[in-house]
Amino acid sequence: MIEIQGVSKSYHGDVKAVDNIDLSIDAGRIFGFLGPNGAGKTTTIKMITGILSPDSGDIVLNGKSIIKDPFAAKSCFGLVPDDPNIFPRLRGVEYLRFLGDVYKVPSDIRAERIKKLASRLALTDALGDRIQSYSHGMRQKLMIIGALIHDPDIWILDEPMTGLDPQSSYELKTMMREHADAGNTVFFSTHVLEVAERICDELAIIDRGHIRFSGTLAEMRELSRADDSLEAMFLRLVSEGSAASEEGQA
Repeated sequence: MIEIQGVSKSYHGDVKAVDNIDLSIDAGRIFGFLGPNGAGKTTTIKMITGILSPDSGDIVLNGKSIIKDPFAAKSCFGLVPDDPNIFPRLRGVEYLRFLGDVYKVPSDIRAERIKKLASRLALTDALGDRIQSYSHGMRQKLMIIGALIHDPDIWILDEPMTGLDPQSSYELKTMMREHADAGNTVFFSTHVLEVAERICDELAIIDRGHIRFSGTLAEMRELSRADDSLEAMFLRLVSEGSAASEEGQA
């Protein structure tokens, strides 16, 4: 479970990237986090994972505050960031073993998870190669395996499908569904609205640091036309939010 409680973050003292947002994501759900470029998605994810500290508010992961008890909170999740640039001189398997050591995963369990995940994402044959020889998509797969090697309850994925081939993208979406159905939490951001529409149990739309909507697709459609696509509803909410912000500044 992820609870975001009154969280704000500003840059350079005056640029408010995230403005007093509240979200509650239950276990057993795939939660999509949507928004245009510069809306505050990555800033929010960096605060959830402890990379950035919020100016105010708190973030609680499975009952553990990322601010008050960061070590315990960070053990709850696996993160796939939006930029898969990692230790290029290491071999793929060396990187995964390193993460296994960080999370204190026993060697036999680690080896089994690496084997299983690499097979599902079609990366087995490349694990002995140096990461600098990997394509963007291969690095993305390696990041996914590394994030899941300690079998975390919470998955936090920032644009996880970027660069993946169709088969691996399908496999990742299947894995996300399996993880949520097992009673865990999947939180991911994406620009691909069709993916969010197909697999999300709930979603939130952030724009200019404000949450414009949070809930299910069915609840969103109650505020719009029943036959609207997620794309149409997303664009309408962002447009309305931008107009409101401009009026407030006038």
